Amino acid sequence: MKQKVVVFSQIDTDIQNKLEQNYQVSYIQPKLGDVNQQLLQQVQDADGMIGAGRLLNRDNLASATRLKIISSVSVGYDNYELDYLNEKKIYLSHTSHVLTETTADLAFTLLMSAARKVAYLDQWTKQGQWQRTVGEAQFGMDIFGKTLGIIGLGHIGAAIARRGFYGFNMNILYHNRREKPELAQGLNAKYCQLEELLQRSDFVVVAVDLNADSKALIATAELAKMQSHAVLVNISRGSVIDEQALISALKAKQVFAAGLDVYQKEPLKESELFQLDNVVTLPHVGSATAATRKKMAELAYQNLVDALEGRVPRYVVNPEF
Repeated sequence: MKQKVVVFSQIDTDIQNKLEQNYQVSYIQPKLGDVNQQLLQQVQDADGMIGAGRLLNRDNLASATRLKIISSVSVGYDNYELDYLNEKKIYLSHTSHVLTETTADLAFTLLMSAARKVAYLDQWTKQGQWQRTVGEAQFGMDIFGKTLGIIGLGHIGAAIARRGFYGFNMNILYHNRREKPELAQGLNAKYCQLEELLQRSDFVVVAVDLNADSKALIATAELAKMQSHAVLVNISRGSVIDEQALISALKAKQVFAAGLDVYQKEPLKESELFQLDNVVTLPHVGSATAATRKKMAELAYQNLVDALEGRVPRYVVNPEF
């Protein structure tokens, strides 16, 4: 008898075909009604789950009796109740590393777009406002040779720093829970406390995991320490920044601009951010290229297969429960 896999979000077509060839597959379909009720029903006899972007916890997994793995097609995993998964000895795997360069590209896209007012000027031009030579209201900020502060020098943070250092001759500062000389040395990156980084950086990129320590890491007090010409970029998780505090800082021109790919609530359907000219808002597309999403789906599938065949997945969050 084939093992059962529950697919809880949209997934790559080729991976879907592989799943259906090798497993009994059930799909969570929001159009059919209460998703949590569907989960409770479907996981009763499920051996594995695969997908992304769904909140999974003890409330909607309570009926699972033989679940071995949740394979997340993502690098972040703050939407899964890890303590409960550990308690029930359920592996949680993710797709780290394969999206590093793509996400770093997006971070720099946001940085450059915010610094040079790309989104605002695109609309300004299309609305027919280019009647004469542009003035100071259309001027942006230089990037080359400036100071780039990275909060969270992990794989993605280091990839962003490389782009700044090698591509734009930027001075690199970083703040982390611990110093990382193995990553910093080749970039001539200086470790410093958060306050110093905020005070000295022309550009600040947030690339940390979301946890108890990083929630609202950037709030009113931190924004007040930034330079008035500084640009803030967030490609980590929305809750790392106090969104209302950022809106207030942008309105008051306390910081020059922001580039955001993540938000406290997603999807973001309404927000004061949408009324501001000095913020670039993207819909959580850090890893959203065809090639990278394909690689993520393939890795998630392999993680799933490993667990269902009795092996420890290569990219597992809780290898020892």
